Amino acid sequence: MATAGTFPGNSRTSAFADLIIGVACGIVLVVTALFLAVLAQKGGLPSSCDFASYWATGQQLVHHANPWDASVMGNLERTAGYTGQGSYYMRNPPWALPLVFPLGWVSARTAVLPWSLLMLALLLLSVHLLRPVLGLTGWRLRLLGCCFPPALQCVVVGQTSLFVLLGLVLFLRFHRTRPVWAGAALWLCTLKPHLFLPFGVVLLLWIVLARGYRILAGAAAAAALSCLAALSIDPAAFSQYWQWAHASGISTQPVPCFGVLLRNLIAPGAEWLVFVPAAIACVWAVAYFWPRRRHWSWLDHGSLLMLVSILAAPYCFLFDQSLALPALLFAASRPASRRMLSSLAALYLLVELVPWFHFGPRTFFLSWLWQAPAWLVWYVLARRSHPPLRESAAPLAALAPTAG
Repeated sequence: MATAGTFPGNSRTSAFADLIIGVACGIVLVVTALFLAVLAQKGGLPSSCDFASYWATGQQLVHHANPWDASVMGNLERTAGYTGQGSYYMRNPPWALPLVFPLGWVSARTAVLPWSLLMLALLLLSVHLLRPVLGLTGWRLRLLGCCFPPALQCVVVGQTSLFVLLGLVLFLRFHRTRPVWAGAALWLCTLKPHLFLPFGVVLLLWIVLARGYRILAGAAAAAALSCLAALSIDPAAFSQYWQWAHASGISTQPVPCFGVLLRNLIAPGAEWLVFVPAAIACVWAVAYFWPRRRHWSWLDHGSLLMLVSILAAPYCFLFDQSLALPALLFAASRPASRRMLSSLAALYLLVELVPWFHFGPRTFFLSWLWQAPAWLVWYVLARRSHPPLRESAAPLAALAPTAG
């Protein structure tokens, strides 16, 4: 019988599959390494680099200034090497400010490479923490985990989505053994709450039904501490963020997700249309959870839920799809053929290279739109190749407080 990490098939087919995995992951790593080498050599920032906004935000916080001030942020970012037009802003909610506050004490040239290396460390730590949970064995699965293109894009541009990934991984790792700490880890997920709408609806239902109030307590404590930290750094942070959010026009930007596509096709001025896919996904999520509620598994059932949440998110870029990594590794770590793993590696290569070949705004939008459904399709096909993982499910009473 095949087990995780073992693959049936003749040696020639297996060798060819291994070649595809090695070559695809190698190309992804080389592209990432080249970008990091440029950063190390020039100390500048790519025109699309999110690090510019994080560094400028830190500078404003250190000098007790508004980190959403349009008249200042753009100039700060250009002194750091940002070549884009206009001003760029940190779009995470105010309780994320403590994460970037240390950047205000150093120059952009000094901070850019360490920040990217921190993102790389978060990715490696997330894969490491998943190993005992998923039973990751063999070089193939570990390589696929470390070479996930959306996660490596976070390393290149310094995106905070890898903090969110770590929060999700910590929750999956500890929700049954250390519920308070698992709840505290969910604070990292609130750095980008729009990516968890269906996931969050089911999570709240599950906590209530499972009486997992220790998870809720951990999450509430972490949220309170982060808000207090943000207010101690910038007492006006929440009001400044609220004013910026209303005037930023962020809701009208051509973000490559299905809610924006729906709005553009039906009524470009109707901003509420971007939330329609998420609303439908929330209804589906409740219908999916309810018959499975007594033996719900966050690894098995939650993986599909997370992929649907990413697909239906009203605001989602490629780097935000880093959250698909636990689900993909879960499917890959079950007994499966090397053909499925090699197809995942080939998908990595397509995701890495296709966006480079676009002509005009429309093809640019479409070149990014297909990736979220591609992860979901691969996951469904991979899961059909082996039976559900029933032993990972825990009864609802598992998290209930016990006497003594």
